Amino acid sequence: MSYRLRGAAAFETVFRTGARHDAHFLQLIAAPAEPCAGRVGYVIGRKMMRRAVDRNRLRRKLRESVRAARPGIEAFDIILRVRRAVARSDIAAANAESQRLLARLAKPQ
Repeated sequence: MSYRLRGAAAFETVFRTGARHDAHFLQLIAAPAEPCAGRVGYVIGRKMMRRAVDRNRLRRKLRESVRAARPGIEAFDIILRVRRAVARSDIAAANAESQRLLARLAKPQ
């Protein structure tokens, strides 16, 4: 089963209807998922991380965080967006931020 958020329309829907949770490097945008399991999309712009190697490394780390949080976040379509420039040395900090944001989302309110 694919958990990827695909297509401009899907991203636009989450951006328009989702609740935003901000941290230093990342912004998590979550909208209630349709009947299927929640999907996840990533927005990591070139202005935020110049090198493709670093963008891909961060994306891999974020995917792993999402996998670990998966049972608790299936009710949401999620976009993880980089808000400000992330240096190569800050990738671990950004990943820790994503884990905190996902844990906050998974916690029952």
